[in-house]
Amino acid sequence: MKVIVLGAGVIGVCSAWYLSKLGHDVVVVDRQSAAGLETSFANGAQVSVSQSEPWATPSAPMKVIKWLFKEDAPLLLRPQLDWQQLSWGLEFLIECLPSRYRFNIQQMVNLGLYSRESLQALRAETGIEYNHLTCGIMQFYTEESDYAGAAEACALLSQYGIERHVISREEALRIEPALASLGQKLRGASYAQTDESGDAFQFTQNLSKLAAARGVKFMYDTSIEALRVDKSAEPARVSSVVVKQRGCVSYEAMSADAYVVCLGSYSTPMLKTIGVSIPVYPAKGYSATLITEGFSGAPQVSLTDEAMKIVFSRVGDRMRIAGTAELAGYSTELNMVRCEALIKRARELFPNAADYDRPQYWTGLRPSTPSNRPLIGRANYSNLFLNTGHGTLGWTEGPGSGRALADLVSGKVPEVDYRFLNVDGRKPPTA
Repeated sequence: MKVIVLGAGVIGVCSAWYLSKLGHDVVVVDRQSAAGLETSFANGAQVSVSQSEPWATPSAPMKVIKWLFKEDAPLLLRPQLDWQQLSWGLEFLIECLPSRYRFNIQQMVNLGLYSRESLQALRAETGIEYNHLTCGIMQFYTEESDYAGAAEACALLSQYGIERHVISREEALRIEPALASLGQKLRGASYAQTDESGDAFQFTQNLSKLAAARGVKFMYDTSIEALRVDKSAEPARVSSVVVKQRGCVSYEAMSADAYVVCLGSYSTPMLKTIGVSIPVYPAKGYSATLITEGFSGAPQVSLTDEAMKIVFSRVGDRMRIAGTAELAGYSTELNMVRCEALIKRARELFPNAADYDRPQYWTGLRPSTPSNRPLIGRANYSNLFLNTGHGTLGWTEGPGSGRALADLVSGKVPEVDYRFLNVDGRKPPTA
């Protein structure tokens, strides 16, 4: 089949790669000049299956209220006269119910484990480079209450197949000596040895080149103007996508057998034009990238600061600090209070880790669902597929999502137990 993939972030490029491997003729369209230049560009760099925990927890509503007017809060909701935001918030409250919380964890873990396995197989097959490290991910605690609750969180995750263990302060220092700079602030940690880290942007760029070598066509600098549908067909289907290349005055209608929407947060307004409503809302995330050359205190193990929900990852000769989520619509304007909060916390914890005077700030819109479960599968039209809504775990879930999506487009049942859209996602029985 001919398949058009809309979006060249990590999700779109992974989808194109696996579609091509299954023999499809694939075209990828993106408004940017190259792959991975939006939400995939400067994220936290963690492949963090061990942190497959939804934001919507039974205790989340009280935390959101507590953080409501705190400008540097880990999760900041800016209430607006926006029906999409209100609807998302109401669904979020439903997902906080204990039964929904447990179901969402199971689904996220299943997809995360499948995706990490897919990433490792892809790396072994192609030798793709992306400054990856297989040192695991450590969650460290500077609050006694957080450390005390770590055992319960790890026990819960272990029920779903996640190996994350509580470790003492001394063991944490042995695994990551850079934590010594915290002094007595460090209470302890939990550690997932099988997690990884790496540069999602470099991965996306290099995978797009490998895909192009397989025959995938990438149309960059091309805006996606509209989807056209044929409702008279039985069943109703998408008939074409209207695009416009930069510098051209004319529009082009491109037709295919199947269409895959991987537009992240922008999937929502695009699909709305053809009557498809999805619960994906942008959560603005921030990061700072710093040079570590000439400094000795940067950690090697990817770290998560539980108190501030900030991650620290080595990306070659740089350190990436990322975190916070701001639910405030589609603005990509940098909020310097939130940017500087990242640097302030990093300097406080790791004073000799990097050049804090020359940070490269970035912000991106993470496409978030109320449950934190991405939307993968067939939409309301017979030849329209979605692969969006991955929130903060797009890098963690990207390869597995792309692989599963390619199976769905090909009429196969993916080899992962996940609640796909309009598809029975149960794992097929083995012979």
